[in-house]
Amino acid sequence: MMRRNLLQAPEAVVMIRPHGFHSNPETAADNAFQRLDTSPDTATRARDEFDTAVATLRDRGLTVHVFDDDGSSSTPDSVFPNNWFSTHIGGHVAIYPMHAPNRRRERRADVIELLKSRYRVQDVIDYSGLEQDGLALEGTGAMVLDHVGRIAYTVRSNRADPVALERFCTHFGYEPMVFDAHDEQGREIYHTNVLMCVGTEMAMVGLSSVVNPARRAEIAQRLAEGGREVINLSHREIAGFAGNAIELSGADGRFLALSRTAFESLSPQNRTRLSAHLPLVPLQVPTIELAGGSVRCMIAGIHLTPRPQS
Repeated sequence: MMRRNLLQAPEAVVMIRPHGFHSNPETAADNAFQRLDTSPDTATRARDEFDTAVATLRDRGLTVHVFDDDGSSSTPDSVFPNNWFSTHIGGHVAIYPMHAPNRRRERRADVIELLKSRYRVQDVIDYSGLEQDGLALEGTGAMVLDHVGRIAYTVRSNRADPVALERFCTHFGYEPMVFDAHDEQGREIYHTNVLMCVGTEMAMVGLSSVVNPARRAEIAQRLAEGGREVINLSHREIAGFAGNAIELSGADGRFLALSRTAFESLSPQNRTRLSAHLPLVPLQVPTIELAGGSVRCMIAGIHLTPRPQS
């Protein structure tokens, strides 16, 4: 049984080393965080950033299972595996339907086999067939899961179809909380995990991005249940990927992994408030962030019980 204080902060993760990294034209239309980069060394820089980030996380005592992508340019967003699978206490794994066709090629059997061999997996529920009906639910990018309160916070978008969301929540025992969210320019926010991060003792959220004032108040109230401190992020902090962080557990306890961009975007007050709860571990990933995702997107947490290893 996973200890309660690890529900939001896994001790092990899966990460995918990118070799064919580049801007993804199939996701550019609705990902306002994405930036075009045509530099010839983009893929090399992304891979170097990835390797340094993994080394930093391992130095903190985190177990990191690294897989290499296939090296082709056909999966430019492979470095973001949290969108195509998630794991859950009790031995459950979900596989998700993706919106962009080239992102569907990121799913891979060897990752699931690793989970089965190293952790206790009871069942794998595969929702990817919903793609044939034009439905997408892009994992813990589309949903930010409160594993303690059993709430799936979800920004309404073409990456989070309500039918797929309802199926997931029914199977996995979450309450869906759906809301509209826009950036400072009024553009729809494409993934919930650029807007909010739910930890054990704190939650960060861009409340001003939530369109409906009543929903905004409800989200703040639900996040605060159980004694969490709710830290409001400004539009500037959201644009700097401050919401795209993840709480993890290392050898010395829980810590918050976020990008250097995110760390520097935080106001001094918010940085102090976060540091009162847990250490902040900035990772330098500016090239990877050009694809419209940051540290949270790079990490697929493992919320499964390890098998004894010989």
